[in-house]
Amino acid sequence: MFSLTIVVTALGWVGAVAGVLAYAMVSRGRWRPDSLAFQLTNLAAAGAMMLVAAMNGVWPSAVANLAWVLIGGAAVAAMVRSRRRAHSLAPAPALAVVPALAAVPAEAVPAQAAVTAEAA
Repeated sequence: MFSLTIVVTALGWVGAVAGVLAYAMVSRGRWRPDSLAFQLTNLAAAGAMMLVAAMNGVWPSAVANLAWVLIGGAAVAAMVRSRRRAHSLAPAPALAVVPALAAVPAEAVPAQAAVTAEAA
């Protein structure tokens, strides 16, 4: 039977692996530090490790990870706002401009063209 401690500890290990993975991906140039993938992975890792630290009463680590969560959350929020702003400021797709047809007086249309138009 699973206890809450086992589940939280497992989440802590997942968080630790995710944090190391995110750091490795940035260090190897696979992710950019300002990428959403990096920021979200860091945020999840810090949250999981904060939970484990708090459950075990390791308050310095819990507080450090809380700071990590707050910084990561602020970074993700800023990225989302920036993307929304960029999307709302993007120029609309160009529409084709069709010149208006000029009105032509009936007497200017040759008789043959007028007959053909009436037959159609």
